[in-house]
Amino acid sequence: MIVVIGGGAAGLLAGIAATAAGVKTTILERMKRPGRKLLITGKGRCNITNGAEIAEIIKNIPGNGKFLNSALRTFTNEDIRNLLEEHGCPTKQERGMRVFPVSDKAQDVVDTLVKIFEEHGGKLLTDVKVTKIVVENGKVKGVNYGKNQFMPCDKVILAAGGATYPLTGSDGSGAILAEDVGHRIIPLKPSLVPLTSDWQYTEELQGLSLRNTGATLWADGKKIGEEFGELLFTHFGVSGPMVLSLSNQARGALDEGKEVELVLDLKPALSYEQLDERIQRDFTEFSRKQIVNGLSKLLPHSLIAVVLDMAYLPEDKFINQITKTERQRLLNVLKKFVVPVTGTRPIAEAIVTAGGVAVDEINPKTMASKLVDGLYFAGEVMDVDGYTGGYNLQAAFSSGFVAGSSAAG
Repeated sequence: MIVVIGGGAAGLLAGIAATAAGVKTTILERMKRPGRKLLITGKGRCNITNGAEIAEIIKNIPGNGKFLNSALRTFTNEDIRNLLEEHGCPTKQERGMRVFPVSDKAQDVVDTLVKIFEEHGGKLLTDVKVTKIVVENGKVKGVNYGKNQFMPCDKVILAAGGATYPLTGSDGSGAILAEDVGHRIIPLKPSLVPLTSDWQYTEELQGLSLRNTGATLWADGKKIGEEFGELLFTHFGVSGPMVLSLSNQARGALDEGKEVELVLDLKPALSYEQLDERIQRDFTEFSRKQIVNGLSKLLPHSLIAVVLDMAYLPEDKFINQITKTERQRLLNVLKKFVVPVTGTRPIAEAIVTAGGVAVDEINPKTMASKLVDGLYFAGEVMDVDGYTGGYNLQAAFSSGFVAGSSAAG
């Protein structure tokens, strides 16, 4: 008998693998419905995985991706797509090799995984909170749940998630259960999280979304990261896919007390020279207008006043009075638009949790605990975290499958 703690991506795959091997398996999920976090990934569309080669997937899991090498090759991105498609949930690949269900509905992915598990004879119990993994003489004996109830079992797979989006059930309790049986926990921190800023223009730009923007992240004057894509200005700072991907490096530098800046290239497709030519063309066309009205073709309306202020250019100055030096200042701001970074949003708002059960206490080929006989780990409860793009879910699916197969074996 195997008990899986957690009915998310990792837990469902662990249950599927274990039941497919013919072993009686029960998933205990603390929420009223399984897969709650799956439902919000990819903006409700579920970014199932990424179509990249396994080596590339590992590169995109900077938090102990190499530890997952064996698991990712045992149950691959093709395997999860085949599993879903064989059971009536076709998938498609989009920009950035991101994979989604053809229906664009995350619920279809959850329903399919639950259906597979139950068709194999698995039992899913929801609204059940596990309070303790019972261990005697270094071996798993069962779990305590609810109000002093006990469920005996030979194996436990801990797939309770991290500490992000606590309303989905990921509240950090998995790390507490692991620590209680002797495992070392790397402190939980936010990963893939929006960044905060005390910038004077935050309120002015709130709600502005920029696409096809370049960004470099700097700490104490040294470049530590680079991304390209979408960015959203918010009431607290900045968010969007590009920011989330840089947030790990930003958090690390801030933890070390460094001064962190996000430097945006608002026109990455143009070199300095090309952008200067473009500005001069616009200036010729709008020579009799005030500069605030002469940048309408170049920038979103809400950004113009901020750019001019950063370039020390009065909004009411007429374009035909702008000097070459002033134009160069404008050019520099457009190519190096500096947003100071002061922190990250709370862990509850992060997409992924960094930290968790130390991976040097887990067998990478089986996901088995090196400390407790009969205990296995899967997914975000471990100290593993990746970038956006389907990498974290693939890590959950692969580690879940391996944990389930190994526990059943």
